[in-house]
Amino acid sequence: MARRRPGHIRFLAQPQPSAYTSVMNSLAPPAEFQITQLLATPTVRIRDVRCEGSRRHMGAEERAVRTYLVYPYRGIYVRHVGVDDSVAEPNQVLYFNAGESYRVSHPIAGGDSSFVVEPEESILRELAPKERLLDGEPLRFRIQRSRLDTRAQALAALLRHSLKTGVIEQLEAESLALTLIRRTLGPNTSREPTGSSGHRKLVDRTKLVLSGDLSRRWALSDIAAEVGVSPVYLTQVFQRVEGVPLYRYQLRLRLAQALDLIGKEKDLTSIALDLGFSNHSHFTSAFRQAYGRSPSAFKDIVLSKQGR
Repeated sequence: MARRRPGHIRFLAQPQPSAYTSVMNSLAPPAEFQITQLLATPTVRIRDVRCEGSRRHMGAEERAVRTYLVYPYRGIYVRHVGVDDSVAEPNQVLYFNAGESYRVSHPIAGGDSSFVVEPEESILRELAPKERLLDGEPLRFRIQRSRLDTRAQALAALLRHSLKTGVIEQLEAESLALTLIRRTLGPNTSREPTGSSGHRKLVDRTKLVLSGDLSRRWALSDIAAEVGVSPVYLTQVFQRVEGVPLYRYQLRLRLAQALDLIGKEKDLTSIALDLGFSNHSHFTSAFRQAYGRSPSAFKDIVLSKQGR
């Protein structure tokens, strides 16, 4: 059993009620969601949200009480805000605005998990670029989502693993959370989707296809056939909307899943093969290129925190 050093605070606890849980529980069966508060300070609150994903079609209307950032890390779902749909998957951060209504659907079975970061409003207003915010009160984002860079993904995973083990200094946790928010919103480290509504919907359909089977070694023609366009058209539109090639986006989906699995102490070779990499070497090379360190080095950081 992990031992606590003096000066460390255990934040992991049984799911606790909050404004967020009150809204969610009033709109969904109790068994549908498992919400665990990982950190609560005057600066930031962090929760882990797991959803069974039993509703394939759009569920009941929901509404966020406050504005916060959601980092999906397992599974996939679609959030519907008016006519704007956003596929929630590990390469994206979603912005939930105070008072804004939305619905959620789960076109792919298996449920999902998200890491929810809710900074105090004055903190978020200080960190968020003005051009990303709507005028007026309360603070609300102009966009529904943006793409995360790989370093933000790794930082979110490290913070999540550290909090879920139950042992981390409060000051460190708060500092990492603010760094994550700053990087998430930075003009050089995040990217809004571009292109027409039709192009974005095509890209979202493509993401659903890829996420439905992360281990499959897709042929481009098969993906194009699934979404009903030519391979050339698909690659051009995907690059235009997301700013990265289709094959690289799929690779990042796999690597983001690896960030979650590594924290569960699974064998790295098994993770590599389960996610469709040809071998451990291929997995290690791709992971290091994306996150700046090898899978084993990332695992060592996570396990060293668990063993504090």
